[in-house]
Formats: sequence, structure tokens, C-alpha cells
Amino acid sequence: MVLIARYCSGFLLSLAALFGVSTAGAADPRYDVGASANEIKIGNIMPYSGPASAYASAGKTEAAYFRMINDRGGVNGHRITFISYDDGYSPAKAVEQTRKLVESDEVLLIFNALGTPSNSAIQKYLNHRGVPQLFVASGATKFGNPKQFPWTMGWQPSYQAEGAVYARFLNQQHPDAKIAVLFQNDDFGRDLLKGFKDGLGTNVTRIVGEEAYDVTEPSIDSHVVKLKASGADVLVNITTSKFAAQSLKKVAELNWKPVQVVDYISSSIGGVIRPAGVELAQGIFSAAYSKDPTDPQWQKDAGTMRFEAFMKAYFPDGNRSDSLVVYGYNVAQTLVQVLQQCGDDLTRANVMKQAANLNNFAPDMVAPGIRLKTTPDDYFPLKQFRMMQFEGERWNMLDGLIEVETPLQ
Repeated sequence: MVLIARYCSGFLLSLAALFGVSTAGAADPRYDVGASANEIKIGNIMPYSGPASAYASAGKTEAAYFRMINDRGGVNGHRITFISYDDGYSPAKAVEQTRKLVESDEVLLIFNALGTPSNSAIQKYLNHRGVPQLFVASGATKFGNPKQFPWTMGWQPSYQAEGAVYARFLNQQHPDAKIAVLFQNDDFGRDLLKGFKDGLGTNVTRIVGEEAYDVTEPSIDSHVVKLKASGADVLVNITTSKFAAQSLKKVAELNWKPVQVVDYISSSIGGVIRPAGVELAQGIFSAAYSKDPTDPQWQKDAGTMRFEAFMKAYFPDGNRSDSLVVYGYNVAQTLVQVLQQCGDDLTRANVMKQAANLNNFAPDMVAPGIRLKTTPDDYFPLKQFRMMQFEGERWNMLDGLIEVETPLQ
């Protein structure tokens, strides 16, 4: 009973802080479980194995970034202890590992857990416990609903917003084309597909073929064959890395020449395009919110130079052409910004309060003009994109920012 009372008391104090109720003097250091005068424990789960293991480079980058921060004295004098476990892209394993992080390792927060299925599986648990599920590595709309889940916040633009961007682009640039869609049959795929269809509006009848695949399938070749038979002029790939590479290869093998759009998470040069074959990706489109450090146009950019210095000193084996490395760098930098804003009030409630008060923050590697902004009612830090096209060895960004608001479910 004593343990239960202590837990409930701490949770109520956290809620009081979250909703602006003062429980201590502003100048007094305050620490929840997972924080102390010299340490901040950060928990993370990543698919270091399994069908989505290509995304593990984000977690490796984050670990390296926090090592750099610690070498510089930590955040406001607090060293970061980053504890990252493998969930194999399995929701059941994600629950197991998250419970371990919260109940055994006693972390302050869960940071950038990867994947819609895994985060869906742990969302209610973390919100019930009052543990920040911060900067979720998924664009699912459900991770930006502060009224229902006040302890959960995404980081990247929502999948629905991304889908709407592709629809807007195709409506403008290919208004008469017939469209085929290959999508992953889970929350990620369905969410992006919904945004795409909503963005097409009355033009949704232009979709002449849809094929869903399960992440456990070894190959999506048969789905691509069916989509070619639909007679489509455009192929929209709502896929994860492994299947995006397979799709590029199969389209070429079939001598099918549609306009191809791939989603952002499958636009990685190192993780998708080179494994598939650079020659197969010529002319494809995607949307981006980050810089590509391999692009010569950013060589003298101050943010890119800081990124390059980090890579050389702390992650020399990292693949600079992997967009997930850039992603991990950006999101880790954002977490450090939030922790800096917390000062010595390292309570879980204050972490969420500061995360919900980002004011036009620009990590080093976001594209020009793009800024992160949140409010207590807006848990979508990023809402802007730039379309890009792959030519030669790299992506070329097209002119103009596209901003799309995300409706809550």
C-alpha cells in the first residue's frame, strides 16, 4: 500500500504540473523517476532485428548524438543515459521492452520509439502511467491527439499530411493520369492512403488499382504485377524500405514506366535507392523536410557542417546517405532542446509542457524554411514539406514549401 501511495502521489504531482498547478517553488530543482541532479534516463525501442531493421540506423545515430552531448557536459549539467532495446518490430515485444524500461530501468521518458504498430501497442500504457511517449517515430495521426493522449507526441509530419502533399502534386502536375497505389496493410499505410485520397478529393476516381501487402510477406512482386495490369500511369508507393526497393526492381523488370512516387520514409538513398539500383530510381518523386548531406548544395551550410563534424567524431561508420541517420540527428537535437527548456524541473509533466512549447525551432538538418512549432493543442511539430525528384545520384528539391494541417481522428 505504501508503494501504491507513493506512485499515485508522484503521478498526481506530475498531473498538477502538466495543467499549470504549482507544487513547489519555481527555483527549486524537481526530479521525477528517471532524473536526478546529474542524470537523465531516456528509454527507447528500435527494430534492430526483424522486417524493419533498416530503420535501426536512427537509434544508432541518437545514441551517438547523446554521447556527444555528454562529452560537452550534458544538458544543463545532466548526463544522458540512453537505454535502447530491440523490439524486432513486434508489438508484443514492444510492450515487454517498454515495461522493462519504465518499471525496471525507471526511465524519465520513452523517446522516439519506432513504428506505428509498436507505438500503438504501448500508447495507452504510457498515458496511464503518465510517462512521456515523446517524438514518436511514426507519422500516424493518432500520435498527435493531446486531448485523448496528453503524454504522446509525434515528431515528423503526419502520414495524412504527407499523403495530401502527394495528391496535391499529382493533381497539379499529372491531372489526367490514372493512379495505382501499393500500400502497407497497417496503421501507417492506411493513414497515408487516407490522406492521399482526401487530398485527391473529387479526383479520387483516378485511382484504378489498389494493392495492400502485409509486412510479413517475403515479396510484393505479385502486387506490382497486378498494379501494372490496371493500366495506371502513376504508381504511388506507400511502403517501408525493404518493399520500396523490391517495388523499384519489379517495376523495371516488367518494363513498366509509370511516374513513381515513394513516401518519405522510403526515400533513403543508402537504405532503398542504392540497394535497388540507382539507375532504377531516375525521375521518381518524394517529399522531404530534411537536407541531404551528400548534396553539394549544402556543403557550406552551417547546420550541415555541424552534422558532418558530429559524424566524423561520433558516428564515423554511419551512412551519410541514409536519411534515417539525418532523421535521428534531427530528432535527438529536438529532444535536447526540450530538455534544455526544462532547466532543473525534470519532471515528466514539465517535459511534456516544454515539448508543447517549441517556438519555430530549426534543427541543423531540416530543409530551409521549415520550422518546428507546437502548442498545448497542437502536437504536430512538423507540417511542412518540399517535393523532390531523384536525378543522377541525388534528390533535387523542387521550389516552394507545401504546408498541410492534420485533422485529429
